[in-house]
Amino acid sequence: MKIDVMTKDKDTKTVVPALRFPEFRDGEGWHNVRLIDVTDKRIKWHFTGGPFGSNLKASDYTNSGIRVIQLQNIGDGYFVEDYKIYTSIEKSDELLGCNIYPGNIIMSKMGDPVGRACLIPDNEDRYLMCSDGIKLVIDEDKNDKYFIIKAINAEEFRRKIERSATGSTRKRISLDTLRDLTLLISNNKVEQKKIAECLGSLDDLISAVADKIETLKEYKKGLMQQLFPAEGKTIPAIRFPEFQNAREWKQIKLRDVGEPLMCKRILKEQTTNEAVGNIPFYKIGTFGGNPDAYISKDILEDYKRKYSYPNKGDILISAAGTIGRLVVFDGKPAYFQDSNIVWIGNSETKILNAFLYRVYQTLKWQTSDGGIVSRLYNSDLKNMTIIFPENKIEQQKIADCLLSVDELISTETDKLDQLKAHKKGLMQQLFPKLQ
Repeated sequence: MKIDVMTKDKDTKTVVPALRFPEFRDGEGWHNVRLIDVTDKRIKWHFTGGPFGSNLKASDYTNSGIRVIQLQNIGDGYFVEDYKIYTSIEKSDELLGCNIYPGNIIMSKMGDPVGRACLIPDNEDRYLMCSDGIKLVIDEDKNDKYFIIKAINAEEFRRKIERSATGSTRKRISLDTLRDLTLLISNNKVEQKKIAECLGSLDDLISAVADKIETLKEYKKGLMQQLFPAEGKTIPAIRFPEFQNAREWKQIKLRDVGEPLMCKRILKEQTTNEAVGNIPFYKIGTFGGNPDAYISKDILEDYKRKYSYPNKGDILISAAGTIGRLVVFDGKPAYFQDSNIVWIGNSETKILNAFLYRVYQTLKWQTSDGGIVSRLYNSDLKNMTIIFPENKIEQQKIADCLLSVDELISTETDKLDQLKAHKKGLMQQLFPKLQ
């Protein structure tokens, strides 16, 4: 599919996209129209919001009937099938103006990002919007509804919504404000359709890869349930042929593997936000992500000599925030927040680190009395019971098997990120920006 590079149309004083299909290169420029003006005014409720909170309460929810579309169902260009709740037909009829139908567009009044839009699927005959939804019935004689969704979710319009939204913690935009915001669109429905089809094909690829990732994750979950003994059992449901007649798995406490360890405390005045020439310092909020603080090489070397420091392959565990997040230390220079990030000093005499990592993934992070962990203390960690095969070859084979699935997931995740980045860049080219 050939697309020509375009620039700003100086003659008409209108804007055109940087990329344009050849058959439209000599066409008119794109124009700003109010969002409400792309809707079908022949329809009574062509641009309307969801019911007031007092008109749809939790007591109105039922196990079946008319599905209520919640804020979390409104994805950024796609409908999220999860989070199913219903209300009665009578309540939906009472709120008829807030009913929404397959093929209509729904936007979010709030959330992240505010103003995101998606198309209503045809899984039901009709739905009822929540209070934070906005319904658009597009005038399909003039506009392609799939294009309008893309235009709403495009960077140019998204910025307008962000600027017009109110609220410091959670942004919100009103129905009145939204209806008068201007949308930059092509007046040529054929061009609209071609752009929508181009981006739609990319969306299909993104959706397919995302589905594959979820399938792989479910497969891994099921595989782990088979490769590790069920609760109360000492032999897994699946065992590699050469270990079919091997011993039962052994139960021990983590204290029998090694002592919980942590890095020496780093004071705020010992850190800097300068990355160049310094060492990443991971706090609980940046653990497993990108650091926002650094320490000097001198501090690192001094503390490594004097205090506990992880060896390459040691499994770091989050002991605060979300308990039980895991990072395998790769040996690259880095430092970790004391008490919030810990590890077991494992000599690998009993359990290989590669297998211990998988054991950690099966643990229910609980206190010694069975309560939910709000903070993982050393005493809790030491008293956790684990189960493992004593044969290290069996340990390694299980670890390798699960690693191969992780690598597939990682490959597909990278592919998904690349597709999303490509789509973002393409949309920036296919939709013009006002200078």
